[in-house]
Amino acid sequence: MRLYVTALVLALATAGCASVPTQLDTISPQVLRGHVSFLASDLLEGRGTPSRGQDVATEYIASQFRAAGLEPAGDDGYFQTATWQYAERKEGDVVLSVKAGGAAIEVPAGGVTGNFLDAVSVAGAATVFMPWKDALANNAAADGKVLVVPAGPVPGAARLLQQKLTSKPSLVILLDKEKRHGAGTGGWLVDPEQPPAKGAVPVLVLHAPDAAQALEKGGATVTARVAAASLRPVKLRNVIGVLPGSDASLKSSYVLVTAHHDHVGIRDGEVYNGANDDASGVVSVIEIARALAANKERPRRSIAFMTMWGEELGLLGAKYYARHPVFPLKDTVAMINLEQTGRTDDSEGKQINSVAMTGFDYSTVSEMMKKSAERSGVRLWKHASFSDMFFSRADNQALADAGVPAHTLSVAYAFPDYHGKDDTWDKLDYDNMARVTRMLAGGVYDIANDAVRPEWTAVPKAANYAAKGRELKVGAASAK
Repeated sequence: MRLYVTALVLALATAGCASVPTQLDTISPQVLRGHVSFLASDLLEGRGTPSRGQDVATEYIASQFRAAGLEPAGDDGYFQTATWQYAERKEGDVVLSVKAGGAAIEVPAGGVTGNFLDAVSVAGAATVFMPWKDALANNAAADGKVLVVPAGPVPGAARLLQQKLTSKPSLVILLDKEKRHGAGTGGWLVDPEQPPAKGAVPVLVLHAPDAAQALEKGGATVTARVAAASLRPVKLRNVIGVLPGSDASLKSSYVLVTAHHDHVGIRDGEVYNGANDDASGVVSVIEIARALAANKERPRRSIAFMTMWGEELGLLGAKYYARHPVFPLKDTVAMINLEQTGRTDDSEGKQINSVAMTGFDYSTVSEMMKKSAERSGVRLWKHASFSDMFFSRADNQALADAGVPAHTLSVAYAFPDYHGKDDTWDKLDYDNMARVTRMLAGGVYDIANDAVRPEWTAVPKAANYAAKGRELKVGAASAK
């Protein structure tokens, strides 16, 4: 009798504990290398949004989800499809010249871009230069003139400035010295749900350094002629597969595991392969899906695996999903977004057996992931500056804004070839990537197998996300 009672106590004590997946060792450096070398090959042309190369990438990812045995979860098999418009201008449709100090500077083709639809013409217009923060705060002096501003630090700078304008400049020119705002495929996307505002001041983005320098000094005039853009429909696809949970009551709740499959495409005739950013994250998602699907014991909650388009253009695919969730947001317990899991040559020093997490203190996800970190010997850590700074710069932001505990995990925050043409597959540390991916797979399994769902914490920076999370809970309760 005593033996029976002891056995029963032990069974009850371990019933709520997450078992360790048995298939994690099948995540190997060789398999990771094989996936990345294809997704980051020249054949895929840098996976710009939109492009033939990105379409090939999504087909490949869907085939891997299919091979793993995930159930399709899109509106078209494994694809969640968004039909947007692609706007573009031909070479020569944008002409800009700057006159300063008696000299005229003709901006070469490709040296200036404008993501607005209508035609524009200004001749010999006076310019006003303002620093970015000043232009947002008080731009009255630019009324009727050309407002010149250094490009803002984040995607969507043009739209933000347009919203803040209290004056009516004839044109705005953003000086993009660091070339952070160029469209990788030459055109830009138009969201039918968020069409361009009628009467918005047109914004040109200037990439040519000599003309930018002349405009910064002040006293220059500008002549610009921009033809109307042409439009064509494009289909953009998130790739989604789901591993159903094993618990009758918990399987209708979901953990999202995500990465973005796009990069910046072809620039100046060269392919920007984007091996670490973010073919590596995509491949980690693929291999986590394969390993957990092969595991004999399924976690209690379902796990949805998703790769997204348009991250490089402002988290567009993730924002689209947040507006059109396949799985109800109230039933989505966490989002684990993976970025840059392959390179260990971080700008601050070698990163081996470690993975950093954005918004580390914002939710209990970090505590739940620590169990797998301790088992695997891979350090899960908070960067003193970047953990909070980069929370809003990856796809997790779109789900966090909706109230879902969402974080991005990466090995390196910055590496030598970030957004450069030399971010190639041969530079990844696949042995380390395998160890990190195994740790991440274990952490995802733990979260999905836990009856307690992650929660936002009381950290002040998480307050708005926590408020949205409470709204989700209220909505869920009222729906019952």
